[in-house]
Amino acid sequence: MPRFTIVIAAYRVQGYLSACLDSVLTQSCQDVEVVAVDDCSPDHCGAIIDAYAARDSRVVPVHQRVNSGPGRARNAGVERARGDYLLFLDGDDTLAPGTLQGLADRLALTHDPDILYFNHVRTYWSERRAPSLFGDLLASAGTDVFSVVERPEFLRLFAMSSNRVYHRDFYTRHGFAFSEGIYEDALLSYKTMLTARRIACVDLVGLEYRQRRVGASTGSPGEKHFVIFQQYARLFDFLDDHPELDPLRPLLFERAVSHFLFCLDRTSRVATADRPRFFGRAAAWYRGRLPAGFTPPVEGRWRFEALASGSFLRYRERELGVRAAAGARKLRRTVRPPLAARAKRGLYRLHRQRPVDPHLAVYSAYWGRGVLCNPGAIYHKARELAPEIHGVWAVKQSEIESLPEGVDYVVTGTRDFYRTVARAKYLINNVNFPNEVVKRPGTVHLQTFHGTPLKCMGLDQQRYPAAAGGMSFGNLLKRIDRWDVALSSNPHSSQIWERVYPAAYRLLEYGYPRNDVFFTASEEDIRRIRGELGIPAGNTALLYAPTLRDYQKGFTPRLDLERLSRELGPQTTLLVRAHYSYRPQHQLSRLQEAGLVIDVSHHPSAEQLCLAADALITDYSSMMFDYALLDRPIVIYADDWDIYRSSRGVYFDLLSGSPGETPGAVARTERELAEVFREGRWCDADASALRTAFRARFCRFDDGHAAERVVRTLMLGQDDTALPLAPAPRTRPLPADGDSAPAGPRGGVLTAE
Repeated sequence: MPRFTIVIAAYRVQGYLSACLDSVLTQSCQDVEVVAVDDCSPDHCGAIIDAYAARDSRVVPVHQRVNSGPGRARNAGVERARGDYLLFLDGDDTLAPGTLQGLADRLALTHDPDILYFNHVRTYWSERRAPSLFGDLLASAGTDVFSVVERPEFLRLFAMSSNRVYHRDFYTRHGFAFSEGIYEDALLSYKTMLTARRIACVDLVGLEYRQRRVGASTGSPGEKHFVIFQQYARLFDFLDDHPELDPLRPLLFERAVSHFLFCLDRTSRVATADRPRFFGRAAAWYRGRLPAGFTPPVEGRWRFEALASGSFLRYRERELGVRAAAGARKLRRTVRPPLAARAKRGLYRLHRQRPVDPHLAVYSAYWGRGVLCNPGAIYHKARELAPEIHGVWAVKQSEIESLPEGVDYVVTGTRDFYRTVARAKYLINNVNFPNEVVKRPGTVHLQTFHGTPLKCMGLDQQRYPAAAGGMSFGNLLKRIDRWDVALSSNPHSSQIWERVYPAAYRLLEYGYPRNDVFFTASEEDIRRIRGELGIPAGNTALLYAPTLRDYQKGFTPRLDLERLSRELGPQTTLLVRAHYSYRPQHQLSRLQEAGLVIDVSHHPSAEQLCLAADALITDYSSMMFDYALLDRPIVIYADDWDIYRSSRGVYFDLLSGSPGETPGAVARTERELAEVFREGRWCDADASALRTAFRARFCRFDDGHAAERVVRTLMLGQDDTALPLAPAPRTRPLPADGDSAPAGPRGGVLTAE
């Protein structure tokens, strides 16, 4: 029988669940079982739980047939529990290292109490951490064991489900269970505390209580919040059955009313239109449960008095006065915006008074660089399937000449841009539109992204100043709040996007539209692309595509390209693509003039380059995840992995050699890279096996129909299950006739035997 059973309820927490499970399973105290309950979550929570259970026998997976809420999910977990003590966690919380051992030590010292309370810290999506207010109170208990009748001040402890452990025999013997609806943890917290005869405490900050920006069950307003009155009515019904607890009634009354007022003052819980009704319910509860001789607390006394009077008008008048004083202080600190910015906003605001055009879509990619990437693929598919939708591209002035013939466009930042964006129903981008763009009712903002994340993204960049580059995370949050829909290319991306871009958008696991071409390109298409690039017939083409370094300025090849080209030999063509953010490179121009490389840094289509290449050499570029769809060799050249990982942060160890993490052969030096090709390891059976596992993990959703699914779902209003995902990505080998490249390098020093 384990010492602890950790019951984890999981619903829509795929971006956090792995961290939660890891925080428990890696504790120094290993005497634990984890009952992980998938509350019929529509994301990947169930699969994550099953994957952990498959590799760790301490994990007990439970799958609810229907979504029943956190209370019933926890109850289902208790039914499977075998441990001496129960600890409830939400799937987005974590335990600090050493927590379970610290709890085990205190339990032994206090001779197994009914309940042991410990401390917590709030961890916010902004990376801010806030200690709880209860450290001193917990510390004041020392090693005493007591009841709440003896120490009523402990009723002020935060009434939640995760900052205590329950003796399982105590919990089940009294028939405790979570009730339906939210605020169920407050009801259970008080009932268990009032029942326990042996309570102990430890000032151990063990729980990292995550405050998500979106997704929490209490994070959106609605009728569900009115259940709080029923929860506290149940608590006071419990008190009615236990007259010996009457001395505690005033303090519990004050705690209940404070909770009502807390909710009333937050529009994330009680919408403005619902406030009078919520106040009325709270006032009726107040009058019906008021204990004899109750004295409101000094702080916030006017709120209690307004409830006692039943006058929302009185409450609102006092509230407005308090807010007006705070607003005046803020206004004094505000600097008037520049006149030009005000004029621009005025023009844009004027255009927004006009009706939304249901047949207008604005596309943009890579900050206005042209008809590219996922937005480009969606644009072309929309012209085919929804020709009534007029697509307009937002581009920079410098990119106008590069646009394909027949493409309608506006230049970013101009009057035409704001007029068009103001009226468009669809706004589709792989980055973000400017901060001043407003999300109008009835419009659809689609964020397509432009890669699978290996490096840290979004809010995770707060921990890496070099990567953040002065980014305003406040503005980032405003931009992502505009998104209605976002795309994901694999479960890994889904979990990351949900956590690092926290907002209420809908995630479509459709794959990346830009990759559809990998499934539709013909052999003739590939020959044509190779010919246009100047790859000689019969040559092997290697695409070298390193990514951006946040810690250095400008493109500095990590390889001696001249030497590498000469060693590869005349029958191998080396394509070099610098990151698009770098300026043209004179060194690459010189090597191209000498016939040693082909500089494809400014080729408009990364997808065409992938189709043309027999193999990819890269470091940390997200291109590897797309290229894996072709099932062709990938070689990782990572001479600065340690620096890159520490300056930018990564989500998994690309160089580990583990299936699903490393896509092929790895080299850390130029000599090792030469050996990879000379010895044939770049395309041997081991590399193929790694690539297969990598594709299984990161190419789950791409099947050639991503753009079609997007158009049918967003623009045609069709069921997104009309085009089910293919069971596995189709491979796209190069054509094998005499006019195209063979399977690997030939004729050079690095030729494989």
